[in-house]
Amino acid sequence: MSNPVFFTAAGTLDGLGTGDTFVLDGAEARHAVTVKRLEIGEAVDIADGAGKRLTGTVAGSGQGTLTVLASAVQEEGRPAVRLVLVQALAKGDRDELAVETATELGIDAVVPWQAERSIVRWKGDRAAKAHAKWQSVATAAAKQARRAWIPEVRAAVDGSGLAAAVAAADLAIILHEDAKRPLRDVLENWRGGISGEDTDAGREVLLIVGPEGGISPREVTKLSDVGAVTALLGHHVLRSSTAGPAAVVLASDILGRW
Repeated sequence: MSNPVFFTAAGTLDGLGTGDTFVLDGAEARHAVTVKRLEIGEAVDIADGAGKRLTGTVAGSGQGTLTVLASAVQEEGRPAVRLVLVQALAKGDRDELAVETATELGIDAVVPWQAERSIVRWKGDRAAKAHAKWQSVATAAAKQARRAWIPEVRAAVDGSGLAAAVAAADLAIILHEDAKRPLRDVLENWRGGISGEDTDAGREVLLIVGPEGGISPREVTKLSDVGAVTALLGHHVLRSSTAGPAAVVLASDILGRW
């Protein structure tokens, strides 16, 4: 069974190695001590959310602190091809469910999208609170999945902002029920077009999911004009909360992430 994971701030594990001790504090330490009730000698991982993981055993605990003796400190690199979920805002917390599940499955970043048909609207103070909630959901899901990387929830975009992101992406895929090409074909053909010195290291693939009412024809046209391609994800219509995670699974397999 894998070790429980607790997060610390990025950079706080720098310079540590085997035999060193690290003192975790704050909410994560309180959770480890008062909720998980970790005892001396139990195995635990401390991750900084940016790829660094300290594996060790509990050496002591105090009022809101957990001391860990390191047996190893490792840097976990990013996948050569990074997957970014562009998730349209949806009602009933379905968008948050998509973020949670996609994070557990390995998504690298999330972009909240204010689509034309999104019923939910992020405005004013609500926007900041909603963005923070999405990041909190991603962090909790990364912890549950024992990840060393916490996906970044990027700034929310409208139609124009998404068009700019699509134009800058290596590949942008609109998951659409009227598409002719299966998602598998789109991904395999793109992967097959990379050869020689033109490696896929550091590339990003956007997976674009619409709201409950679907992506409007105008949006599809606008995004296609700047380079997006449409793809069919199976024979059935999936919910806004399901399509993204399903695409992450297929893309992770085809692109060699798994």
